Amino acid sequence: MTDVRQLHEGDTFVFTRTFTDGDVSLYCGLTGDYNPFHLDKAFAATSRFGSRIVPGLLTGSLMTHIGGMLGVIGGEMRFSFLAPVFIGDTITCSVTIDAIDERGVATARVEMDNQDRERVVDASWIGKPMDVRLTPNG
Repeated sequence: MTDVRQLHEGDTFVFTRTFTDGDVSLYCGLTGDYNPFHLDKAFAATSRFGSRIVPGLLTGSLMTHIGGMLGVIGGEMRFSFLAPVFIGDTITCSVTIDAIDERGVATARVEMDNQDRERVVDASWIGKPMDVRLTPNG
């Protein structure tokens, strides 16, 4: 295990995931988010998206995966959803540590791109890393 003091400004952590129909069904069932854009194939086909989309916060959970691996106790998260994520899309989430203050509170910039390198989410988080388990890969 890496000591939190070894987490540095500029460190980047990356996680990639392909979202499946099962992921969407489980998320919607767990959260009660029964939005027809996520679950109703016929409705979604006639929408501006043309097919079902992955819930935004399910996509956002990629950064919580990284934060969890870093042992971050969350304080704040912000999201800008820029483009839809479709079932079957592969999203790469990059989290870059922008600052660590004197209390050990980290501020991170988050970028999520699909398999076509289109930016789908810009985000950020502020939290206190308690324990680091990942090695920077960027």
